[in-house]
Amino acid sequence: MSTAATEPFDDEDVLDSLTVGRRVRQLRLDRGMTLEALAAELGRAISQVSLIENGKRELKLGELQRLARILGTTVDELLSQEPPSKRAALEIALERAQRGPLFQSLGLGPLPIRKSLSNDAIETILALHDELGRLHRERAATPEEARRANTELRREQRRRGNHFPELEATAAGLLKAVGHEGGPLSQRVASELARHLGFTLHYVGDLPSSTRSVTDHANGRIYLPVRQTSDPRSALLQALAAHVLGKQEPRDYAELLQQRVETNYLAGALLIPEKSAVEFLTAAKAKRELSVEDLRDAFAVSYETAAHRFTNLATRHLDIPVHFLKVHESGAISKAYENDGALFPTDALGAVEGQIVCRYWSARQVFDVEDRFSPYHQYTDKPNGTYWCTSSIQSTANGSFSVSVGTPFVNVKWFRGRDTPVRRASTCPDPSCCRKPPAQLAARWQEAAWPSARLHSSLLAAMPTGTFTGVDLTEVYEFLDAHAPE
Repeated sequence: MSTAATEPFDDEDVLDSLTVGRRVRQLRLDRGMTLEALAAELGRAISQVSLIENGKRELKLGELQRLARILGTTVDELLSQEPPSKRAALEIALERAQRGPLFQSLGLGPLPIRKSLSNDAIETILALHDELGRLHRERAATPEEARRANTELRREQRRRGNHFPELEATAAGLLKAVGHEGGPLSQRVASELARHLGFTLHYVGDLPSSTRSVTDHANGRIYLPVRQTSDPRSALLQALAAHVLGKQEPRDYAELLQQRVETNYLAGALLIPEKSAVEFLTAAKAKRELSVEDLRDAFAVSYETAAHRFTNLATRHLDIPVHFLKVHESGAISKAYENDGALFPTDALGAVEGQIVCRYWSARQVFDVEDRFSPYHQYTDKPNGTYWCTSSIQSTANGSFSVSVGTPFVNVKWFRGRDTPVRRASTCPDPSCCRKPPAQLAARWQEAAWPSARLHSSLLAAMPTGTFTGVDLTEVYEFLDAHAPE
């Protein structure tokens, strides 16, 4: 045994020394020996034997052999990992907790483990310690876990060209069931789809603030807000998609993200049916007039929905690799997808969301254009080739976002806007491109300026506890209780 009280404790060493110490104490008490008597036979000071029993004294093989002989046992029994009693197990666990970094970070003094400290008290302290540890792990691991899950999901989307045939088939079957023969999906047909699936629609003014809709499966009702800031079909179709796909409360972040991708995909496939959209896009490609704006207008959807849907269909049906970016006005990526080799900025885990886009990319340059009605087109020379992008800005309650669709230069011949004279160069991720200020500016201002950063609330907000979705279930259940038919 080599764990000294003044050295950092390795978990295995702590477990060994503590267990051996408690076993020595138990065997001594079983034999009616006092601490003084054991110290005398061992030839050590009483304080040294006390350290042994408390797991804080270094033991050599010779001392273990002498202790085994004095206590009438074997070295193997002394080294057994099994605590000699329930009380000993609790004391070992409490001692280990106190020696750990979490307890020490609290700035609390050591808690003496005396006979007067009951088993119940120790169990309560350990339970509190475990819960505190769980909260720390959740806060530290949740963002990393979510980023890892999202990175893996994006790899799967890239592998499939962002096209999910099974969801396309489900959407086609649903549209056929309500007699939709193609073209834009009207709100009336969306309502008929809800009735076909056994739901009535109820528009209310007190929908829980943490929800976009609430589905009451028991009574066949879908509750939607009276006032909607976005496409009124979107929230309904996403609720129906979740029902059709049989979605339940997700068990982890990977499942949560997968559910969102699938429900959003199915909703998009209902708004822009594959057969009609492919016919429209194929004709546009033949005329070399592909345009996200035209897809948006043809199916009466938002620009973002049209851009998303274009990525679903472009590679599979048009043989065009593409990338998609949704970027906040601060430059931070909100959503991203690529299968065309576009090199997005990433963190150490490969996560893209939250990273800052190069200021010379179309997704950032579009914010400097006064005309926000017309589409913005740009060529960007990047380290891995030249890309063409089309970008548009949308305003939301959370600020303005640019939505961009791009493709490598070789494919630009199929798109309207290819004749743009706008061209920028980007050497990112080289810091000298745009992340590091020019030397002349830095020399002038770095010692004379102190900007006060505007932090986004999401930067510091902990992920919600209780459910992965962050929905306030008490509020939802009270809402359902109040609105359920009598």
